[in-house]
Amino acid sequence: MTAVLSALEERLEDPTAKGLAHAVSAAVRDGVLRAGDRLPPIRVVATELAMSPTTVSAAWGLLTRSGTVATDGRRGTRVLEQGVPGAGGRYRTALDRHTAFALDLSTGVPDPALLPDLGAALRSLPATPATGSYLDDPVLPALAEVLRADWPYDADELTVADGAMDAIDLVVRTTLRFGDRVVVEDPGFPPLLDLLESVGAQVVGVPVDDEGLDPDALAAALRDGARDVFLQPRAQNPTGVGTSERRARALARLLEGSDALVVEDDSAYGLCTRPLVSLGRWLPGSTVHVRSYSKAYGPDLRLAAMSAPPEVHRAVTARRQLGQGWSSRLLQQVLVQLLTGAGEEVAGAARTYAARRAALVTALRERGVEVGGSEGLNVWVPVGDETAAVVRLASQGIGVAPGRPFRVGATGEAGHVRVTVGLVDSGVPELADALSAAARSTGWRGGR
Repeated sequence: MTAVLSALEERLEDPTAKGLAHAVSAAVRDGVLRAGDRLPPIRVVATELAMSPTTVSAAWGLLTRSGTVATDGRRGTRVLEQGVPGAGGRYRTALDRHTAFALDLSTGVPDPALLPDLGAALRSLPATPATGSYLDDPVLPALAEVLRADWPYDADELTVADGAMDAIDLVVRTTLRFGDRVVVEDPGFPPLLDLLESVGAQVVGVPVDDEGLDPDALAAALRDGARDVFLQPRAQNPTGVGTSERRARALARLLEGSDALVVEDDSAYGLCTRPLVSLGRWLPGSTVHVRSYSKAYGPDLRLAAMSAPPEVHRAVTARRQLGQGWSSRLLQQVLVQLLTGAGEEVAGAARTYAARRAALVTALRERGVEVGGSEGLNVWVPVGDETAAVVRLASQGIGVAPGRPFRVGATGEAGHVRVTVGLVDSGVPELADALSAAARSTGWRGGR
């Protein structure tokens, strides 16, 4: 017990519940505490660290909710096995497939046939592209010029990361501490939820309607001390909602003057026919905007651009210097060629995706199933019994993602399934028949 207390004291930067929870988490991460180890009794910790028992108890509560420890009555509080972030979590559950489907609409991925010709971009590169320097600018100057010409607001700093989740991971790990409250969309994106839970954040789900985040629920979360607000400003995954300008203005008014950092994930860049509305237009000094190029230009490019306030940009840059340092400038050159030369191909893909989504939404409406949202690769279909709907569709060779991994709040049997409509290039009436029949399983109530 003495060694454990010493380890916690060494790592205790702030004598609060969050500070103590962070110290325990750091001790676990450093290998000082291992799965099965018992934490000292609350009163012992309180006495040795000069803290109140109430504060220690609150720290234990934060650790329990994050899955770091578990309390078992008189047996005390023990450290749990710590899995790899995301392993076995929401994302894995959403994509957990035990069979091959004739029509797999569970993935959320773009149609490979609608991606631009990468060969043309590669052929347009210099004969001998420079790849030999560690010291060049992390962002290729030609790419920075293209990005700034099309960015949704006048950003202070730009950087490039290895995909949207890499950028968001850098922001999370440089701006959040254990126990911080953060706002996310409900339903939201499973990998983001996994990431936030892996660092011990308290996730607060705010409902999404047809215009974006619910303002009243966001206001309540801000009053409770939410530190960061994560949102998808268009083609929200899984609902397909795009934030309206009216809603964005309302959200900006709520956030103005608060200490909350807004983190926008524009994962559908290039694939929407309507313009993006970014909160950065009104809150440039407190907005991080992440733009992914994976769905429009190719998942294996692994590139995303990010703008951030200067202090966040400095923290992210410092953290990257401890790891990968920069994203491949060779891939950045390919992206420049795609952004300047594949505009018509990408615009055509956006129109095709919009038509595919509209066709299925209309067919479902004709069958009495109302689906919200207006853009993107996915539709969020209400069902009476989520498990029964997934199983029924699987028996017909159709794979869909269950809605539960996307939800923050508790759900009953009634729920939703996410259908990647961007992959549906034919057979819409038959698919609508199957989805509507699956929706009308036990507990069906209609609506969205």
